[in-house]
Formats: sequence, structure tokens, C-alpha cells
Amino acid sequence: MNILGIDIGGSAIKAAPVNTDNGSIAADRLRITTPHPATPTAIANTIAEITAHFNWTGAVGCGLPAVIRNGIVCTAANIDTKWIGTNVVELLSVKTGLQVTVLNDADAAGLAEMHYGAGSKASGTTLVVTAGTGIGTALFRGNALVPNTELGHLLLHGKRAEQIASAAVRTRQGLSYVDWAKRFDDYLHRLEELFWPDLFIIGGEISKDHALFFPHLTIKTKILPAGLRNDAGIIGAATAVLR
Repeated sequence: MNILGIDIGGSAIKAAPVNTDNGSIAADRLRITTPHPATPTAIANTIAEITAHFNWTGAVGCGLPAVIRNGIVCTAANIDTKWIGTNVVELLSVKTGLQVTVLNDADAAGLAEMHYGAGSKASGTTLVVTAGTGIGTALFRGNALVPNTELGHLLLHGKRAEQIASAAVRTRQGLSYVDWAKRFDDYLHRLEELFWPDLFIIGGEISKDHALFFPHLTIKTKILPAGLRNDAGIIGAATAVLR
């Protein structure tokens, strides 16, 4: 079964049909620069353009960088604050004329990893941590998602963790992987103390360089790099339609 997955990010919106039988991308990906300001109207128009590009008539899944509760956007990270209070499911469904499912973008990436990636054989408690522009998290007990955890906003050394330990901070401050790993390690220790997970899965584009920083992490929990990397958001958004 193919479902259109859309990953809405602060800088780009990526989309592709996904074969949900095996989690593979079923056609060439489409990448569109996120409109600025990233208002509900502007994003909805872009999603409509994407569905038209693929001549799509089936179900659609979208990951949005926000807490979403019962279809209502509660926060806005890297998108316009006008999103707060918007019924995103209704907005996108009306705009496209299609059945649209929407969830938090980190939760989408987590679903992909748990179904098709590094967590496909996991049991117990798993924390998927995506390190990119910010820090996203997806918490699972078995294969059950606890949505909207937003653990990148935990305080670490007096600041939000993602202000200290995101991949973007490493790039912006010119940190070596060794120096950045110390910060990321502090953050993972904080999660370890709070949740005692059985597995960490580290996602985002930085996961491709895991060999450069995994050896410098001192947590006791088993840790794996994400298997799907930047495709996880697209694949997980499509997977969410089936939940």
C-alpha cells in the first residue's frame, strides 16, 4: 500500500510516496523550500502543490514541528506562531480534498525507525533522539508511541538542551565531534536518569557520522544509529496513517 508521506521542516518540505509494506520510498522525492513566514495558509498551499505534483488521490501523512493534540497545534517550532490553535488536520484535509493524518515530526521519525529501521526488533523502552536544527524525541514502550514528548526542551546547564547539544549548535560553534559529544553525552545522561530506556536510537543527518562521536559517549544504555536517517520523517508520516 502506498501512502504519501510529507515531512514539514523549518527550511524544507520533503515528500514522497511510501510503500508501507516495507518502508521504502516508492518514487522520486520532492523537496520544496519552506515558505517564510511559514504560516498555516502558506504551508497548506504548499501541501496542496505537493499532492498535485504527485497527482495524489489517496491518504496523506504529514509530520509537523509542533505538539499536536487531537488535531490541534499547541506549539510552533521553526514555523509561524499563527499555527498555535489551528486544527491542522481539518486545514490540510479541506485544502487538499484528501484524508490527511498529522503528527509531531520527531514522532514520525520515531515511528519509521521502530517499524522499519534500527528499532524494528526492539523491546522495552526506546528513546529515539533526532539531533538537527533542534533536538527531537520520540518515546516508545514496546511499539506504542507516547506522543509529543518534546524532551529537547529539558533544562541542561541552565538552558534548553537543544540550545547546547543540537547538531546545529555544533556546526554554528565549530565544535569538534569530541567536544560536541561531551555535551550530547550530558543530555543523554539526563534522559537516562529520567526514563531508564533499554535503547537509544540517534537520528538526524548527524547519525551518518556516528562513528565519530559514539565512542565518546559514556551512557550505560545501548545506543544505535538510525537506519533511515533523513528519510525517516517522510516514511514515518506515511506510517502514521495506518495507526
